[in-house]
Amino acid sequence: MSKSKSEASTSLSAKKPFAMSIPPRDPLADYFKFIDFRSDIYVQRLKEAVAIKSVSAWPDHRPEIFKMLNWTKDWITRFGGTASLYDNPCVEQVFDDGSKIPLPPILLGQFGSDPAKKTVCVYGHLDVQPALVSDGWDTDPFNLTEIDGKLFGRGSTDDKGPALSWLWMVEAFNELKIPLPVNIKIIYEGMEEYGSEGMFETVNDLSKPGKFLDDVDFFCISDNYWLGKHTPCLTYGLRGMAYFEVGVECSTKDLHSGVYGGSVHEGMSDLIPLMASLVDNTGKILVDGVMKDVAPVTEDEKKIYEKIDFSLEDYAEETGVKAINSKLLHNTKESLLMHRWRFPTLSLHGIEGAFSDPGAKTVIPRKVIGKFSLRLVPDQDPKQIGECVTKHLKSEFAKLKSPNRMWVKAHHGAKAWLSDPQHPNYEAARKAVEKVYGKTPDLTREGGSIPIATWLEDATQMNVLLLPVGACDDMAHSQNEKFDRVNAINAIKVLGQYLFEVAKIPGPKPSDCKCEPMSMEEMMVPGAFARGFRCKCEI
Repeated sequence: MSKSKSEASTSLSAKKPFAMSIPPRDPLADYFKFIDFRSDIYVQRLKEAVAIKSVSAWPDHRPEIFKMLNWTKDWITRFGGTASLYDNPCVEQVFDDGSKIPLPPILLGQFGSDPAKKTVCVYGHLDVQPALVSDGWDTDPFNLTEIDGKLFGRGSTDDKGPALSWLWMVEAFNELKIPLPVNIKIIYEGMEEYGSEGMFETVNDLSKPGKFLDDVDFFCISDNYWLGKHTPCLTYGLRGMAYFEVGVECSTKDLHSGVYGGSVHEGMSDLIPLMASLVDNTGKILVDGVMKDVAPVTEDEKKIYEKIDFSLEDYAEETGVKAINSKLLHNTKESLLMHRWRFPTLSLHGIEGAFSDPGAKTVIPRKVIGKFSLRLVPDQDPKQIGECVTKHLKSEFAKLKSPNRMWVKAHHGAKAWLSDPQHPNYEAARKAVEKVYGKTPDLTREGGSIPIATWLEDATQMNVLLLPVGACDDMAHSQNEKFDRVNAINAIKVLGQYLFEVAKIPGPKPSDCKCEPMSMEEMMVPGAFARGFRCKCEI
């Protein structure tokens, strides 16, 4: 018997309706296309920035630094942000001859102030190293020139290109009507290449309660480089530094070696063995006490090094060693990288007062000063290292039984910085790099020092991420500095994706709690470890 209309209707309505599963649209799909479409515009803007000769080491170019800071400030406000110039607390730069010139201010910018959103602060610098065509540049260093997809110009990769990428990212979000997933704060300086005078004081002042850096949850710095040319990386460690000079004075004036040679105790004859006593030709540090605080390598650490994309042969080529002897100090990738990054080193840099010009000069210098430095690793204290070095040199000088005058002077020092590559800030960056490049970034440390990373982390207790966007062959500080065009464009993509990944980090704003990390005893409170507690106020 056939069903009635009402029965048929009831039967149909009881069936589960067909539903098509449509994946949510990636909010950054159009963003990536937009960045590619406008790539020529970004290159032209970088050309304008490079043309501003903001060389912090050239006193007569100090107005150019002010010009560069104001040029960038105008872009921030043009894109809807707020910006101001924070007076440098050190006010003036004083030179040896007593002359003074004003120190440039620090540029502070902000996009968004939603208390419900996390806040990312980006650091960069807008000053550059000196550069002249006569130094060996193939092009005018202050006229950005594109050759075979490479953008040659001073500051292109260090650090104008990366620093300005954040602004182009914000502009693209505005044009596409994509809301910023986090608040952005900007702190750009103009003296990084000449000692960052005033930045330490600025960071400490702005980190006080209620001030500019107090509500920052994560920091991001793009002022270093990949380990290689093709695989991006995230950097979680930097070595510190202790710089020294050891001097020997044998007379009040230079002497003619033909007239006085063999009759006086020569300073160079004392200085050479003193410097040779510091380190041997295999790189082994010979100063007692330097290695005592160096942590042993863990098994987990070894695994990080095993995964890194690195070629010893390419490295020998890159350093110029291959053209001489092709022999490096270490024969394995892991050993070489560890000695570049996680072990201390001692390098001899030069001798002031000794004859070094072309030709021959038969002089006995009245005073010679040897320059050397140590790169330090976590747990090493520059002050304690200075004590070890001074004690060593005094002991070695005593062995020479020389009547000459010897002294040791410690110059600037900085502690090493080490972060946690598993921190959510790093996880966000890893996901962003994977999205843009289609490969997992290497986790690297660096042998150099970036003091601002330590200053920011110490002052705010917030995590600092080093997110390099340039390749190892960008030649920062050298002739023919460049930024690969593809990396310049991908940088804008990575930074945008990174902010979206940061916004997904669960939990409250890290800046809401300034507690010291819990001790092991506090972590043993029932449930503390399992629930992921990170500070005392959450117990």
